[in-house]
Formats: sequence, C-alpha cells, structure tokens
Amino acid sequence: MYIQRLQLTNYRNYKTLDLAFDEGVNIFIGQNAQGKTNIMESIYVLALAKSHRTSNDKELIQWGEEYGKIGGTIEKKNGRLPLELILSTRGKKARVNHLEQAKLSSYIGQLNVIMFAPEDLDLVKGSPQHRRRFLDMEIGQISPSYLHDLVIFQKLLKERNALLKESRKTNRLDEAMFDVYTEQYVEVAVKVIKKRFEFIELLTQWAQPIHDSISRGKEQLKLEYITVKDFQKEWSHAKMKEQMNEQLFDLRRREVDRGITMIGPHRDDIRFYVNDYDVQTYGSQGQQRTTALSVKLAEIELVKQEVGEPPILLLDDVLSELDADRQSHLLHAMESEVQTFVTTTSIAGIDHTTVKEATVFEVEDGSVRKIESEDVEKER
Repeated sequence: MYIQRLQLTNYRNYKTLDLAFDEGVNIFIGQNAQGKTNIMESIYVLALAKSHRTSNDKELIQWGEEYGKIGGTIEKKNGRLPLELILSTRGKKARVNHLEQAKLSSYIGQLNVIMFAPEDLDLVKGSPQHRRRFLDMEIGQISPSYLHDLVIFQKLLKERNALLKESRKTNRLDEAMFDVYTEQYVEVAVKVIKKRFEFIELLTQWAQPIHDSISRGKEQLKLEYITVKDFQKEWSHAKMKEQMNEQLFDLRRREVDRGITMIGPHRDDIRFYVNDYDVQTYGSQGQQRTTALSVKLAEIELVKQEVGEPPILLLDDVLSELDADRQSHLLHAMESEVQTFVTTTSIAGIDHTTVKEATVFEVEDGSVRKIESEDVEKER
C-alpha cells in the first residue's frame, strides 16, 4: 500500500496543502519548526485517528478555525481507496471511500503506518505507559476486534474506578453493582491480555533475526509481556479469568482504600532481554537503541504478514539520532517495497542509493515545494 495524495485543510500550520507522493521514498527537508513533523503527524492521524504527539485533538486544528480535515488517496492491492478524517470540537468524523463510518474501530486499519521518531528510541528505557500505548496502537491497526475490546475495557475500568472512589468517600461499597462491573471487566481484560501475549510472540519472531543481524550475531533479543500478577501466555481464557477473579477478590479491601483497580492491562508492561539480561536495567544506550530499532523494523514485517501488504514507514527526524551502522539497517529496510516518508534538516552526508533516488520536498514556514533532482544534488 502507499499514499498517492495527501490533502490538508486547517491542519496545524497548514491552511491548505495538496501533495502527490512517490511510491518509494519521500523526504521533507527544512529547518526546525517549519511544519515537517506536522505533515508526518497528519499521515499518522489519517491512519489511526489520533496523534502520536498530543491527546488533545483541538491542537490539530489551526488556531481560530472550527474544524480541520485530512484527506488521503490510498493505493492498495485491491485498488484505490479515498480516506477522510474531519476533526472538530464536536468530535471526529471518518469516511472510507466517501462513506461515513459509525465507529472509528471500523475506520482504523484501512491505512497501516509505522512511525519511528526520536522518542521511540526510548521505547526500552521509557515509561510503561509508553510501551502500553505502543501495544495498543500497533495491535489496533491489525486487529479491529482488539480495538473494540480495548474501548470496552477502558469504559469498564473508568466505571469500576468511579465506584471505588465513591465507596472511598462514603465508606460504603455497593457490592452487587461492583460484582457486575468486576465480572464484565475481567471478561474483556482477559481478551486484551491474551491478544497482547499473541502480538508479543509474533513480534519476537520477527525482531530476533533483525537484532541478530544488527548486532552481527553477538546478541540475542527476547521480548516478554509482563502482567501484574504473572499471568502465563499458555493459560486458557477460562484459567486467566479464574485467576484474575481470585486476585481481585483478595485485593478488594486495598482497592477500596486506594480507589483504583490494581490488576489489568492498564498496569502491564513489556520487558526486553539481550543475552538474557534486562536491557532497560543493564543494557547500554547502544543496546537499548538497537533493541528499539529491531522492534520497529520487525513491525514492518509483522504488519506485512498480517495484512498482506507492507505498511507506510514514517521516519520523523530519526536518521540523525542513529549511528552509521544502525542508520544503514534502517535505510536498507527502505529499499524494499515500503513507501517511506523522512523528515530531516539536511540530506548532506547521507550517501545512500535510496536517498539519492528519493522525491524531495522543501518545507519552509508552512509552505511545501518539490525540489527538482538537479537542485537536490546541490543540497548535498
């Protein structure tokens, strides 16, 4: 799949923008704060209906405007597919092939993207919340049922926590209502956990050989999904439900005292091991970065396997953050059939065939122009 055309209206610093792209590599060059990342973000939002930079959709709409719009023409193996996302203070409207979608879960997954930005290099050493978000965004792209379950889980978690907080104030818990919430909560929580276990197992299968190649056979990578009470991926759905129910029953008094749900997907994490050592605790910065790069490159292969065609790769100012060896592996991935978008302040010094053959755009103060090939050589 690839994006043939992108159209923006009232998006960030773009009043209007209409760009046509190459199937291969597209590079946006320009100084910082000119609008390069806004273009990358808009493609990400077009795919996932949310930003990787903010949870407040109002920030995506140009100042003083009531709405913002992202439109894209996607070429897939089954043909051309128009997508449109309208953002306003009243919420989002999503259209697939000009038809409005009743639920965002039926929209997400039409366009698959893998974003790699400097903050993704902190996937290993960053917060558990960052890794949980990574899981939700990536699984959600390839599994509509996961998105559906996740939305229900988050709703039930909020309602269960509200009941716990209320009981903390009144010193009285509505046991019957709480049991109903807990039963529903456990059912959907187990679905989310099992899907995460499956995803991590698949991701590991792709990440291990990539990491082995980057480290020149010196390191073996393992990923592990960690639950609060050490659930095992081999457990059946029924056994997980039984264990979670027992543990929540034992924790009921503590949950009431604290006013929060203490077990579930919202508390879980991923652990990365290199040669059986926890990379987050014992790994060097180089090992942590290699691990993050291996995982991102593995995502491309996993999506390709699950969806049947490659995703779009978004590299937002990340090449300059990698040393020559890791940069080489990333550039090699761009040589395949993956359409890639790159932002950088300069392409000088990137001596690679893929970059030399790329379509290059210059971004300055919210204005974008395509640079002709002879002018690209001057940029070097």
